[in-house]
Amino acid sequence: MVFRRFLLVVGFFAILATGFAQDVSFQGSAKSTVSLGESFTLTYTLNSQGTDFRGPRLSGFDVISGPFTSTSSSIQSVNGRTTMSVRYSFQYILQANKEGTFDIPPATITIDRRTITSNSLTVKVTKNGSAQTGTSQGQPYQNTQQQGNIQTNPNDVMLKAYVSNSNPQQGEGITVTYKIYTKVPVSQIMFTKEPSFPGFWSQNLTKEKEKLQQYNQVIDGQQYIVADLRKYTLFPLKSGKLTIEPLELECQAQIKRQSKTRTGDPFFDDFFNDSFFNTSYTPVEKSLRASALVVNVRPLPATGVPEDFAGAVGSFNFHTELDRTRVKTNEAINLRCVVSGEGNLQLIDKLNITFPPDFETYDPKVSNDIRSSEKGVSGSQVFEYLIIPRKPGKFNLKPISFSFYDLKKMKYVTLTSPDYTIEVEKGTGEAANVTYTGANHEEIKYISSDIRHIKNQVFSLSKSGEYFFSSLGFFLCLIVPLLLFFIFIMLFRKFSERRSDVMLMKNLRATKVARKRLKKAELYLKEKKTQEFYVEISRALWGYLGDKFSLPIAELSIDTVKQTLIKKEVGEEIIQNFIDTLNNTEYARFAPGEKSVNMERVYNEALAVISRIERELR
Repeated sequence: MVFRRFLLVVGFFAILATGFAQDVSFQGSAKSTVSLGESFTLTYTLNSQGTDFRGPRLSGFDVISGPFTSTSSSIQSVNGRTTMSVRYSFQYILQANKEGTFDIPPATITIDRRTITSNSLTVKVTKNGSAQTGTSQGQPYQNTQQQGNIQTNPNDVMLKAYVSNSNPQQGEGITVTYKIYTKVPVSQIMFTKEPSFPGFWSQNLTKEKEKLQQYNQVIDGQQYIVADLRKYTLFPLKSGKLTIEPLELECQAQIKRQSKTRTGDPFFDDFFNDSFFNTSYTPVEKSLRASALVVNVRPLPATGVPEDFAGAVGSFNFHTELDRTRVKTNEAINLRCVVSGEGNLQLIDKLNITFPPDFETYDPKVSNDIRSSEKGVSGSQVFEYLIIPRKPGKFNLKPISFSFYDLKKMKYVTLTSPDYTIEVEKGTGEAANVTYTGANHEEIKYISSDIRHIKNQVFSLSKSGEYFFSSLGFFLCLIVPLLLFFIFIMLFRKFSERRSDVMLMKNLRATKVARKRLKKAELYLKEKKTQEFYVEISRALWGYLGDKFSLPIAELSIDTVKQTLIKKEVGEEIIQNFIDTLNNTEYARFAPGEKSVNMERVYNEALAVISRIERELR
């Protein structure tokens, strides 16, 4: 009977633990196909509170910004019991810098001392491609058949791109519009390549399945029917000359076709060949490509930048609301911060707020009401903070500041909230989620007397007149543990500092990791696995440099390698040997001839050049 109860209890806790494990969801999402140079968002979503988020190591992509953290939460109170659910998001803005198919490895996060792993992603990066030669370029398309003559002109159908401001400041919103101009009926419009905006944060203003609004416009004396195909709002994320890659599409143009009838009778021929009787329409395939746009982005002023400036550009208002200033301990307070106005509201991801140390706080719930139009982006971004005072007393919440660059005033502006005084009274302490940071001396009870147990063990005896106190052993027992303790503290701090220095640890492990990869490549060499061998050799060479000199993967190139080795005073001969080894690796991979001979030579060169660089750096 006891054993059966024990099994029931164990089964209950096992089911409960399984339920908790299944409740945790950590998912990654991104576009499956992007164009070379296109910016896109990589998002990881978590439905539980976690710590130590570690993003994936990215290959083939540049990290423009991120990770940005946002939180949404909901609170319910039923019969005095408060429950809260929180959803966390971690976002990267990436830019594809290499063509191919790339695997994004899983990200990790720690929840209750358990490491949770997300799903992996695969992103295909397609080539930008050059303008396709179609009927919209070159000479007029002519197709003469026995039935008639089809004639079209490159100006019958045109695709053009317009930008509202070609010289904005960094963070200032601009609008890009793609318009189609036609003098003939068109149908079956199919977009073969969407525009890409490297260096911009973009938002599509075109609503899906919305009927195109058409209007007439006269160009060079010719009347065209015009329709806006695509509209985008762009916010430049950096300064300098940025190129907007063009939009490409294919469509069918309905071109007039005139037939020539030959009867032998001049009267009938002239009558039936009149355009009123013999004009018909034939569909002709058209390939259109808008021209690329170059935007010269001016940098923001470098002087007078506030300390809390985080890239907000526009014209904004800022105000805060505190639902109450007089509470008891363990009662929740809601702080609401609202940023409203016009500008890059979507890029405002957090506020700089310092709460009293005795307040328990949660990440803010972020909500927005943003409207995008041709005039720009406007609306509001709301940050709601839940704060819980844990100790009684009178606390001061310092003013909250929000800084942005005002495009109208052409200067930095800082808006601040009023300071709040919060009076916290001592509560009942019955809240289920109360955590104590210290002991309450009034609640500690001392037991002044108790029954002492009789000692029944064997006592050790010593000679009369001899005492351990004040002897040499006594002082050694006092001093030696103290010295060992201080030595342990010094060694522990030194070890912790080294472990916390990621760059140093990578530097120290660079040679070891490279040798492991070379050893693995040696196995592939013996097994005649050509593809795996060259991949491992390339990883060993590039990985050694990246770890040894703390270079991000996105910055690794032949020029970067050369400049870095020169700065480290490595000999020119060794530098050239390393570059030649990299080139030989790629050449041997695809070169004709005996693969085993090439593999053996490449392996020896890689091993030799890493060893020479290691000796040179010592």
